Amino acid sequence: MPTDPVTLLRDHGVQATAQRLAVLRVVSRAPHLTADRVTEIVREELGTISRQSVYDALTLLVERGLLRRIQPVGSPALYEDRVDDNHHHVICRICGRIGDVDCAVGVTPCLTASDNHGFEIDEADVTYWGRCPTCQREGRMATRQDPQPFRGRALQRATAETN
Repeated sequence: MPTDPVTLLRDHGVQATAQRLAVLRVVSRAPHLTADRVTEIVREELGTISRQSVYDALTLLVERGLLRRIQPVGSPALYEDRVDDNHHHVICRICGRIGDVDCAVGVTPCLTASDNHGFEIDEADVTYWGRCPTCQREGRMATRQDPQPFRGRALQRATAETN
């Protein structure tokens, strides 16, 4: 995020309100958060703000290209401020930790499909799944009994670790 978030918002045609600035700052500091987690953190910063105000700010910031919304399988929407490239994500299927992964190689990085079926491709969405270093070190294995990483405590734990 540039030094001056007010200018950034204005350059994208967005009025710089305290709520929008707070949402932008939170997502910039801790990407891959759910809207509910953004709401919690913004409330710590501003005091009171409605969940709807946060959702509205997130929606507007995504529409104006200041934030990116991703939604891995089994996950609520997650938000990040890395919007100027077509990067991908790696997700631990045990604890839900998420990391950014730069594009793979190709004539146009990540956009060279083996068969485009006549489509003009302008974006690729790749998600790599596996075990994060912490889960590997702890010997945690994914089993059918393990909860989905984006449900309950695993997602809360993974998003709290990004703060």
